[in-house]
Amino acid sequence: MTQYLMSVYYVEGEPYPDPDVIAEIYRDVDTLNEKMKAGGVWVFGGGLHTPDTATVVRQVDGETLITDGPFPEAKEQIGGFWIIDAADLDGALAWAAEATVACRAPVEVRPFQDEPEV
Repeated sequence: MTQYLMSVYYVEGEPYPDPDVIAEIYRDVDTLNEKMKAGGVWVFGGGLHTPDTATVVRQVDGETLITDGPFPEAKEQIGGFWIIDAADLDGALAWAAEATVACRAPVEVRPFQDEPEV
C-alpha cells in the first residue's frame, strides 16, 4: 500500500458558499470520511483555516524569519487534505473523485515518497 496526500484547494476570489451549503459539505465530507475508514484507507484528514491565517517560518543566513501570510502568492491554496493508504494510484484517484464531489472543490492527489532503505 502507498500513502497518498489528497489536497483540497481553496480558490481565492470564488464566492464563499452560503451557510446551508457549508453544512451540507460538512455532512458529505463526514460521510466520505466514515466510508474511507470502513474501507481501510483512512489515515488522517482535516480542513484548514483560510490562507490569510498562515505563518511562514524559514531560515535565511542562519536566522529564523517569521512572516505572515501563505508562502506561495497564488489564487489557489490548500484548504484541507486527506492522507489515505491506497493499493495504487487508480485507487487513490477513485477516492479523490468522491472527495471532489463531497467537498465541492478541486482535489490534487500525490503519493508520498518511499522510506529510504537502511
